[in-house]
Amino acid sequence: MTEHARDELAIPAHGLVQRTRDALLELISRVPESSEDRAVDAAMRARELTTAAALKAATISGSLALPPGPLGLVTVLPDLYAVWRVQARLVSDIAAVYGQRAFLSQESMAWCLFRHAAAQAVRDVITRVGERVVVNGTSLRALEAILTKVGVTTTERLLERGAARFIPVVGALGVAAYAYYDTRQVGHTAMDLFGQEIVAAGAP
Repeated sequence: MTEHARDELAIPAHGLVQRTRDALLELISRVPESSEDRAVDAAMRARELTTAAALKAATISGSLALPPGPLGLVTVLPDLYAVWRVQARLVSDIAAVYGQRAFLSQESMAWCLFRHAAAQAVRDVITRVGERVVVNGTSLRALEAILTKVGVTTTERLLERGAARFIPVVGALGVAAYAYYDTRQVGHTAMDLFGQEIVAAGAP
């Protein structure tokens, strides 16, 4: 990264973490509705939905990353929020095709969105007991603590992705490729979760 790029990326980390945490809290507090019905072949439909969402996320990220330099940096946070919305809808759709809408909660949403990228932050949200998966309820304070940890990890990634804005076209392609990969990981996590027997914490 050039010295100029480093200067442009000098965003106060604490403020960025806080803004990211607040955006995440708003995102998962509004679990999106799905128009999908329970599917006979849920796995196949979930894969189709994942591919479509990954392509959409890649298009969003790639387009917003095209402006080079400092102008491109302005798009980093809007890019991430837009991709998260696509991914949240994907999680909702996958829960629907597996007939698991009842277990689509803030906790399960956080798990699906961030299990692959911030495993330590969400590790206590889901517990596996034999063949079943237990979704543990969390208080607002606990949820905020989880999302703050996710925010720290995400901020580091934001700054790395922001540097790509200084490389026209090539940087945009790299950002788009990451969004595609990241969204596919979200889809795979959601399929793994909602494809199993799920129970709420405290259930017999």
